[in-house]
Amino acid sequence: MLVYPQFNPVALQIGPLAIHWYGLMYMAGFLTFLWLGRRRIAMLNLKQYNNKLLDDLLFYGVLGVILGGRLGEVLFYNPGYYFSHPLKIFAVWEGGMSFHGGFLGVMVAMALFAWQQKLRWLELMDFIAPLVPPGLAFGRLGNFINGELWGRPTDMPWGMVFPRVDSLPRHPSQLYEFALEGVLLFALLWVYARKPRPVGAVSGLFLIGYGSFRFIAEFTRNPDDGIFGLMTLGISMGQWLSLPMVIAGVLMMVWSIRRAA
Repeated sequence: MLVYPQFNPVALQIGPLAIHWYGLMYMAGFLTFLWLGRRRIAMLNLKQYNNKLLDDLLFYGVLGVILGGRLGEVLFYNPGYYFSHPLKIFAVWEGGMSFHGGFLGVMVAMALFAWQQKLRWLELMDFIAPLVPPGLAFGRLGNFINGELWGRPTDMPWGMVFPRVDSLPRHPSQLYEFALEGVLLFALLWVYARKPRPVGAVSGLFLIGYGSFRFIAEFTRNPDDGIFGLMTLGISMGQWLSLPMVIAGVLMMVWSIRRAA
């Protein structure tokens, strides 16, 4: 049995200014996005992309992630709490970002960016899909440092006690999601996208991969606080939100491959 190390969520305090680990994890994800994006442009010799466009793309993506992620957390998972404490909606450094909300936010932001730059939206989504999982990995590390989104009780030898919750050993589900949604999904997408694929295929694989990995990891994650918990058929809100991603991903890959045949 392991004991959660009780990290200080503040990485650096300078007078009234506090720099939180959670924010630093997001910064690491954004910088990794730029680095991998430059490698992907060079690797595939993508003439329509350059470093300036990539920087602008990141700006739109950051807005989509933060606005969509926070709104998703507020509306999908805990509307009662946030509507009772509206100022907490802006306290993003405390954690609480919904991937599914952030995903929708990024889709809208990329649609706007593609329209402004006269790019094909689906080709743009194919380009960024392999660049996203490292940011998800850093986000899950931020969840772990914050001591949030802990797992369900377990008798596995690596079960971890989160003292601020109770004395039961629990799955370190944040680390499972780090490994699945971050490391494994990145490896899968990066290898698949190393050579040109039919339009929509890389995006479809992202949807299948993330949706499947999240669905699996949710079996070890404690149901989110708020109005939901476990829902119909004994599965969580995260799982219900992931199922349409898998279905859409399968349909997109079938459409993509048939269209290119």
